[in-house]
Parts: sequence; structure tokens; C-alpha cells
Amino acid sequence: MTVASPSMPWQPVRQADATLVAQLADGLARRIDEQGLRPGTRLPSIRKMAEQSGVSRFTVVEAYDRLVARGLVQSRRGAGFFVRARSGPLAPVAVPASTQNFTPPARVDIAWLLRSMFREGGGGPGMPGGAGLLPADWLDPEMVAGAVRAVGRSVRGHLVSYGHPQGFSPLRQQIAASLQSDGVPAHPERNLLTTNGVTHALDLIARLLVQPGDTVLVEDPAWFVIFGRLAAFGARLIGVPRGPDGPDTALLEQLAAQHKPKLFIINSAVHNPTGHTLSAGAAYDILRIAERHDFMVVEDDTYGELHPGGAMKLAVLDRLNRVILVSGYSKMLAASLRVGYLAANPDILQKLADLKMLAGLTSPELGERVVHRVLMEGQYRRHIERVRLRVDEARQRCLKGLQKLGLTIRHEPQAGMFVWADCGRDSEVLARAAADQGMLLAPGTLFSPSQGPSTMLRFSVPMVDDRGVWNLLEKLFA
Repeated sequence: MTVASPSMPWQPVRQADATLVAQLADGLARRIDEQGLRPGTRLPSIRKMAEQSGVSRFTVVEAYDRLVARGLVQSRRGAGFFVRARSGPLAPVAVPASTQNFTPPARVDIAWLLRSMFREGGGGPGMPGGAGLLPADWLDPEMVAGAVRAVGRSVRGHLVSYGHPQGFSPLRQQIAASLQSDGVPAHPERNLLTTNGVTHALDLIARLLVQPGDTVLVEDPAWFVIFGRLAAFGARLIGVPRGPDGPDTALLEQLAAQHKPKLFIINSAVHNPTGHTLSAGAAYDILRIAERHDFMVVEDDTYGELHPGGAMKLAVLDRLNRVILVSGYSKMLAASLRVGYLAANPDILQKLADLKMLAGLTSPELGERVVHRVLMEGQYRRHIERVRLRVDEARQRCLKGLQKLGLTIRHEPQAGMFVWADCGRDSEVLARAAADQGMLLAPGTLFSPSQGPSTMLRFSVPMVDDRGVWNLLEKLFA
């Protein structure tokens, strides 16, 4: 057995940017690579390495453990640490052509748009039709990072146990207090369940209430992801046209009488993709129709915090009788912080909580504690106000820019981060042309359950400051 020479070129550099552990681990890794130490060569003992380098044994142990984690060294109980045999470089994995670039399939579909949004590099310059995310510098990453650090210092043993199936109790209490101040009678125990974001909440509701062949009414246009999710459950989707004040309630009544739906899913405030908000009259009509025809209403409030205030909530009028309210914090805090919630009547909530446990036991408590910390420290309200002002200003400039390019805005959005614009031609053809230039556009056909031809496009207002986006759009609409 070969033993590595104790004569080591590495010496600690005190008060350097890198820790002593990192310095030692990196120095040993370089020696293994540069000197080509053979597999099976034993590293100096922990004691010898500590004496030679002038560091503690704990530092050496941690450095050796890092080399083990990198796959350079293996530990043999009672014998020490040895250079590990390494295989050659990994062969490149063949990637299907459809995922290597923006080239859409024969028909632009929801799966292609989602793959394009989440591919490496994102949706191209500015992501004008992208995933509904605000740029990091529009948000407050340091506020979130501070909450993460504070939670890390305080939780200790709590992180190695399951959380409560309904969600972190202090967070549910905060959500309940916020909803109650808005007029939603939500009790933290009887009415609230945390989820891994709004998408997870909608998925749980569909799993509980929708069977293959059931009719679900959705808005037209509406958030396209829910179409794909409901279709996967075998639901029959029927669209209800959405106008500036809400859905066409006369047609909603007619469709409800004819098809006996299980659910109607609606964005009440800051509708995606139009940015419109439900009027009081439409809200009352929807609830009367739901009662007459015995269906549930799912109120998606994902972007509600971008409304300046006073938006009508169906859950306020209905008092969580037929309405299930869903919302979350990912859009306003951090996309990777998947914390959402739903509010429902106690009978439905218990069934949803049971379903959540069957599907994944509990939602991650760490993220919920981070959101709780942000809310508890009182910064969130001011943060939302700053973000809303930034979005409103960008939306106005975005509207002017699109109109200058010749697009028509039939009804200007009242709030939110999207602009729903008429380009006067087949938007799917335009989406293909944009894809050829490396830019992702979201054609209107995807926002309708019928998937019919459309001249509409959804734009995300964070593109407003990206000159590259506007240069490409000018070419497309020339």
C-alpha cells in the first residue's frame, strides 16, 4: 500500500477569504490531480496532517470529508482515508432535439411553452411571454435571505421532524388574521391548509372534486397550466368568456344549466392574462348561479396583492360556503419559495388535508417558517407596496410601447404584470417566428380551453427595460 508523502505544499493562509477547511480540501484535491496519485494511496493520518499544516484535527477531518463528498477520497473504517478510483468523464447525454432549442412542435402546445420557460437560459431575452415571474431586483432577495438565516438560527431540532399536515401553525394564524381583516372568515384550524404553492392547491382540489367525465367551467382566456392539469384528470373543460368586469354571467348560467359542472375556476382580482378585476355585480351573480346549479367555485388569488386595494373577493361574499380560495407567496417573495394556501369550509378542508397527507404527508415546514418570519417582522406590506408601484409604472410603459408597435389593447389592464394584446394576426405563427429568434411568446391559443386560433398575445411587463426584446418585437411586427 502506497502512502502519500507527508511533505505537503499547502500551508494555511490566515484571514483569507476561504476557510482553512476549504483551503486544505482544495490543496489536497489539486495534489491528487496534479501528481496523479494512484487509487488506494493513503492520505496522511489526521494527526500527521494537523501537525504538519498547523491546523486543528477538526479542520483536517472536515477537509477529508469534503474530499469524500467530491468523490476523490474514500474513508475506510479503522484504516484512514484513501485516494479513490475515478471513472473517466461522463459521456454527453443525448438530448431530444425538441428540448435543445425553441423549435415548437407542429402545433404550439402547453407542454412546449412550459418546457421553454423552464429550460436552461429561460425564455430568451426578457421572456416577454414567460413564466409570470418578477425580476430579482424588483423583489427583495435580502429580506428573504435574512429570514432564512433567522430561521436557521432558531429552529434547530424542528427541522428533523415532520411539520403539521395542515401547515406551520403560526403561519396559518397569520394568514387567518390577514384574511379576516379583508372580510374572509378563515379560522386557522378549521379553514386553512398550506400547500406547495397555488398549483399544488389547485391540484389537490381537482383530485378531490373532479372525476373523469366531469364538467369544469373555466374562464376564457385563463391560466393555461390549469387546462393541462384538469385534462389529466379526465375533466371536460368548457370556457366562459371573460370580460373587463368578469365572466359572461348570462352564458355562465346557460352552461351551468346545460352541463351540471362540478367546479368553476376564476381569477377574481388581477386576472391572468388580462389584468382585470371582478365587479361587485358579477361577483353576486356568480354566487347566485353557483347556488342555483349546485357547483363549487375555486377563486384563484395568485396575483391579488398587485391590486391597489378594494378588490372584490368571492370568498368574502360567500363566507367560504361554496368558494375555495387559493393563494400564495411565491410570486411576491421568491419563485423557489413554494408556499401557498387554500381556505375552504371545514368539511372540504379536512378531506383536502387527508389527501395532502396521502400524496406527500406534509408541506416543507422550512419554507413556511421563512414566510412566517417575513410576515412577522412587518416588512411584507411595505414590500408589496414597492413592488406594486414598480409593476404599475412598468405596465404603463409597456402598454405605450406595444401600442407604438401597432398592437391593440382592447381593455387596458387595471393592475398586474401582464398585458393582453391583439396583434391582428395569427399569434401562433408569430410565436414560431419569435422562437426562431430565441424569444418566447405566449400565443393566445394556449389561454383558451378550446385551443382555437387567436390573434392575442400575453406579454409580461418586466420586459419593458430590455432593449433586445423591443428590437426583436420591432422586427416581428414590421
